[in-house]
Amino acid sequence: MSVTHRAICLLALTATIATACAQPKGLERPPVSLVPAPTGFEQTDGTVTLTSETRVDIEPQFLEGTQSQLEWLRETTGLPWELVDDSKAAADRSRQPALTITASPEVPIEGYRLETSAAGVRIEASSDAGVFYAFQTLRQLLPAGIDPATPARTDADWQLPLVTIEDAPRFAYRGLHLDVGRHFFDVAFVKTMLDTMSSLKFNRFHWHLTEDQGWRVQIDAFPLLTEIGAWRNETVLPGQLDPYRGDGKRYGGFYTKDEIREVVAYARERHIEVIPEIEMPGHATAALAAYPEFGCTDQAPSVSTTWGVHDTIFCPKEATFSFLTTVLDEVIELFPSTLIHIGADEVPKRQWKESAEAQAVMRREGLADEDELQSYFIRRIEQHLNKRGRRLIGWDEILEGGLAPDATVMSWRTPQSAIAATKLGHDVIRTPNEYAYFDFYQGDHEQEPLAMDWAQRDITLETVYSFEPIPSDLNSAEAAHILGAQANLWTEYIATPEHAEYMLYPRALALAEVVWSAAERRDWDNFVSRLPEALSRLEASDVDFRWPSEVLGMK
Repeated sequence: MSVTHRAICLLALTATIATACAQPKGLERPPVSLVPAPTGFEQTDGTVTLTSETRVDIEPQFLEGTQSQLEWLRETTGLPWELVDDSKAAADRSRQPALTITASPEVPIEGYRLETSAAGVRIEASSDAGVFYAFQTLRQLLPAGIDPATPARTDADWQLPLVTIEDAPRFAYRGLHLDVGRHFFDVAFVKTMLDTMSSLKFNRFHWHLTEDQGWRVQIDAFPLLTEIGAWRNETVLPGQLDPYRGDGKRYGGFYTKDEIREVVAYARERHIEVIPEIEMPGHATAALAAYPEFGCTDQAPSVSTTWGVHDTIFCPKEATFSFLTTVLDEVIELFPSTLIHIGADEVPKRQWKESAEAQAVMRREGLADEDELQSYFIRRIEQHLNKRGRRLIGWDEILEGGLAPDATVMSWRTPQSAIAATKLGHDVIRTPNEYAYFDFYQGDHEQEPLAMDWAQRDITLETVYSFEPIPSDLNSAEAAHILGAQANLWTEYIATPEHAEYMLYPRALALAEVVWSAAERRDWDNFVSRLPEALSRLEASDVDFRWPSEVLGMK
């Protein structure tokens, strides 16, 4: 346990039980403890031992995609894991045990079959993604706390239980979100987050790159976005908005294009698609601090030092659309994702009401009100994205004033927005603030680190686990438009990697099971019984987390 982890853990617990931040006593590790729970699982008595004689037999289509996983096995176990030469495959298969990876077209696209027996480990899949997820399960079958540098090990260290697993995800979209606009997190942290996400079989990373408080992506055509927009003069002190008090420290940062390409490639190796978010027409203060000519007033704002919703928004004039489409073209070049997120949430309309230019656009286009003007704005952006072969996704405010034709809705407020979008035939990602806002408190506010409380509700581990992404009001055709779900980590009060991980884990483990495991496989008590092993794996990976009361026996 890291020093930081101990410190955060102590914040989460009363003084009388602070020592319980150590590994809980009396909790025996189950024979097999997998998170998320697989679709089908059987275990029989006995084990198979991997040794230096273990060989690897991989069908050619999977050779390239498995190299990073094989290298992890080599480094972790110290075993050679030598590939079988095709000319000697038949003879070498008799040398047991072996790791065999074969193609099986009937297995679902991200699914896999994994069997451990006296013959070794056999994986069947129809895609590289399926093989990758099989390896994530295999990692959980190995002992927790593996240290490649440990000199004294025996074959007994690499015993695997005898299991048969058939597994595939319930939802195609399984995501986590990170806001780097309020507080900036470097590439090293993002990579660590991607590592942990992939181990839990998440496959979408929603990267919130622009905000009122900072613009975080390099754009060659508009260099002031990062020269000016990436930096704020200071940050408001917690609880010091009225009267205002700042910390007096200049703050900021951004990702170069090379860094973004590095992250995107790193994610791709882990079968995670990175979805960028470039906010418009609201949450635009940092951009307009750099280029005020694309706003609706004559005044240049400063990059915001406070949180909340700001009036400063892009003005719907042709110069603005030219600016935004140029920015998006550079974003598209960096991110190969099908979906491009344009935000479109929390857009105050006061500046549009007072702007002669905005009102002229409304008259020209025959728009009844500013909500329809926002819809017009979004449709213009969608048309550009569609021409570039991409699809627009936005927060559920894009329903207001009429939904863009092919837009995907990220539903964050009430189930009604998801229901309305599906009934219109639009795809939906669920991320409701009552279940999936990981910036909210997890417990006693007096004992927890500062967190968000605007909804006056806590989001506990059990709350996350109780989330059902498909609203009961939908018929089967409408339910098919619910692509999946994600959790959001907004960072107004989260400034360090340790704090971010404390807020993410173990709640992300609960969400991983919600979006991966079959609905009938979900069982709260069983999930809690698997948590100690899962948390020990996070600790072994030097990932900070919050020990939940359910595991500590505090409930």
